Order: sequence, then structure tokens, then C-alpha cells
Amino acid sequence: MSVLTTPFRDLPRSTDMHSAFDSRKHRRLPLTLSGRYMRSDRSEFTCEMKDVSVGGAAVLTPHVPEIGERVVAYFEHLGGVEGIVARLTEGGFAFAFKVTEHKREKLAAQIMWLINREDYPEQAVRLHERVGTRGRRTTLKVDDGVIIDVELLDLSASGASIGTPARPPIGSFVVAGKSRAIVRRHHEHGIGLQFLSLLSPEAMRESFP
Repeated sequence: MSVLTTPFRDLPRSTDMHSAFDSRKHRRLPLTLSGRYMRSDRSEFTCEMKDVSVGGAAVLTPHVPEIGERVVAYFEHLGGVEGIVARLTEGGFAFAFKVTEHKREKLAAQIMWLINREDYPEQAVRLHERVGTRGRRTTLKVDDGVIIDVELLDLSASGASIGTPARPPIGSFVVAGKSRAIVRRHHEHGIGLQFLSLLSPEAMRESFP
């Protein structure tokens, strides 16, 4: 089954797509992710992200769409995004995202984590002293906005272990206490989280009072 099943919606067309995209309203950062994209006729092709911002992305592909064409792209670790082709580039094209503000905020968090992921290897949570907090309660806000009462099993500057029967997907973004985090693993009693930025002692107290 195709991974690109998002139906096209009626999207507004810009009269000056190139100018709108190149206004540098959002800072674009280099980021390489493999993916696929679907054209308006539903044909699909492989592509590779070259750079990205919360406003759009440039991709490399031998199969180039038309300027102004609506596309849906699916990138590893980032998920699906819909947009309009703003310009053609050497070896590919750039497209402007058409997303809700909620999706844009989520993209910002995902991009930040992906850009800095080399600073957070799999074992990163083991590099910081963990403090046992078993018995303390906190909240966990999952992707669909649902807030769950959970147990804070242990805590460090870079991550936390949460006791909960809930199992948000690995790689999904959540808010634990007041800190944004990514789900890194599932374990017998719940989930292991990695914060999107290291927490100072003050930030730890503020996020998990």
C-alpha cells in the first residue's frame, strides 16, 4: 500500500510563489532525509530533503513537478507534509508548506530535534546522572492533545522515564510536565523520553515541580 495516501485539498495558489518562498521569512537549515513525494496526478517518486524550515523545504529528485503544483511529501523521521511547488532547483525543487499553525509548531520541534540529533545519541540519557523520582506524579501531553496523569520514575538533564500504560509511538513528540520531549523507547513500566534540549537544575524544578 502506498505511504502517500493523504488526499489533496483545495489549496490557495500564490500569484508570486517564487517571491513568497524566497522572502526568507523562515530560516532554512541543511537537513538530509530520505523520502517520497506524490504529484497532483498521484504518481509517486523518491526524493531526498536538502534543507528545510517551518515554511518549506528543498528536495532532490530526478522527477521534477511543475511550479505551482500541489504535492504531498513523506520524509523519514518527519512524516507527511503538503505544499505547493515554489521553484525548480538544480536537481530538484523547493516547495512551500501549507499546514495549520498546530502542525507548524510540531514541525518546528521536529526540525530542531533532527538538526541536533547528533548531540543526542541513543545512549545520551545514560550520560547524565539520573535521580530516582518514583512515586512523583506529572502529566504527559501526547500528540493528539490528550493529557495523561503519569508517574515520573526517574529524571535527568537529558531525559526521563515515565510510568504509564500509554505507549505513544517511538519517535513521536510529547510534553512531559512542561518540557518537550521525544519518545525514545518503550519499557516494561512505560516509556523513556529524551528532552529536546538539556534541562538546567532550575528548569528541571520548573518543569517537574
